[in-house]
Amino acid sequence: MKQNRLAAVDIGTNSIRSIIIEVDAAGKYRILDDEKVTVRLGEGLNRSGSIAATAWDRALEALTRQKKIIDGYRVRSIEAVATSAVRKASNGAGFIAAIRDRTGLEVEVISGEDEAELAALSAFHNFDLEGVRHLIFDIGGGSLELVTAVGTHIEEVLSLELGAVFLTEKFLKSDPVAPEQHRKLRRHIRRTLREAFDSQERTALQCMIGSGGTATSVASMAMAARSERHESVHGYELLRSEVVHLLAGLLRMSEKERRSLPGLSPDRCDIIVAGVTVIDELMGFFRVNLLRVNERGIREGLILRGLRRQLLLPQGKSTRSWRESALDFGRSCHFDQEHSQHIAQLAREIFKTISRRFGLTEKDGRLLEAAALLHDVGYFINYSGHHKHSYHLIRHADLFGFTPRERELIANIARYHRKSLPKKKHEQYARLSGEDQARVSLLGGIVRLCDGLDRRRNKVVETVRPMLARDTLRLGLVGQDDMSVELFGAKEKSDLFLAATGLKLVMELSPAPRQP
Repeated sequence: MKQNRLAAVDIGTNSIRSIIIEVDAAGKYRILDDEKVTVRLGEGLNRSGSIAATAWDRALEALTRQKKIIDGYRVRSIEAVATSAVRKASNGAGFIAAIRDRTGLEVEVISGEDEAELAALSAFHNFDLEGVRHLIFDIGGGSLELVTAVGTHIEEVLSLELGAVFLTEKFLKSDPVAPEQHRKLRRHIRRTLREAFDSQERTALQCMIGSGGTATSVASMAMAARSERHESVHGYELLRSEVVHLLAGLLRMSEKERRSLPGLSPDRCDIIVAGVTVIDELMGFFRVNLLRVNERGIREGLILRGLRRQLLLPQGKSTRSWRESALDFGRSCHFDQEHSQHIAQLAREIFKTISRRFGLTEKDGRLLEAAALLHDVGYFINYSGHHKHSYHLIRHADLFGFTPRERELIANIARYHRKSLPKKKHEQYARLSGEDQARVSLLGGIVRLCDGLDRRRNKVVETVRPMLARDTLRLGLVGQDDMSVELFGAKEKSDLFLAATGLKLVMELSPAPRQP
């Protein structure tokens, strides 16, 4: 038995997923195996009230195979749950017994509220929600789980019968979807939400965090439509207008046309209209304009619950932050933490001085600081071309609190801290929008300049005193020792900053008084 390995199995209405992880002493885990099988356990359940024989057989076959994989990893424990379909089915208890007999798995049939709390556990683990009032939702095949919360404090937990498979079978019977059928679906969703929430509960929500196959499919389709290429949709952000336009396009398509739609799995093309309609109605009902996608959801909630039960998570509550996440990743790459934090400090001073002139926001400041902290992680691969290695490492990093687009920006900003300036022939730079290219050049210029200011990596330039006047930025370099090497280094690496800002740069030595 592997003492630090756990598995989770989520038996849903539409699919069965199993995940195997390995956890370290700090409570951080890595995924060893992740398997998903679409079995449609809830197929025909609304009409018959029971799990169909064909669905039963598909599910047992999938679970038998997944259990063999889990056994091969010799895990310490298994968290296995069944959700909406098994809860509703008249033969659900028999199905659980059949699973036990065939595979040895002990499966817990959990309530909708339990599902919602698992989705919330995952959201709290993956998103910076401090002080934010938000709605967490998970759309399954049979039910919709909802959690309203402020930060990590849950206000209310609900489970509604608004799953994508259930709604499709009940309302959407033609192909393409007939307008009247879709109107009836919308009315049903709105009525269900009105009955569950009063008007006061609908106000002041700042964002929604969605998990489940519908939410990840929406993000994948939006990403494909934008011609973006991120490693995953985890943390992806969409506006309400994008959801509205996506749904309008889906409604014009037949199932065959949806089957070839970029970003949409063929296994989901028949139920996607109902699922996206639920998201659209949720955003409209709660007057929320921003959707953030959690790729992990309930299955990760199961893993986190299992880690807690096995006492494999550090005791006591710890608040995650984007800065600590960046530092953790840097440490995993054996970066020079003292140098990197010093570059970040110098960069912040320049940022504070010029941010208003160039319309930079607090989010831009976070991108700058993260890139400054991680600009040299490429040394982990090799010194030669380490700026390019930094780009690839950051792009693939699991950085808490940043969207896929923001990770891409951080990677680009770090990439240009040395060597050539951004060029259209650089594929990763050319993929960015014009606005983001300008952002990378400006923020990358600051990191590049500050890297020159610590040329010998010994903090000879202790701090900087920036002054912005019309077309000139004056930098007073404060330190006690000879700063000539750093002054030369900064002049050599000021090229990108000057090109991006159009400013003149004057650097002056400002010796700090020595301590008695």
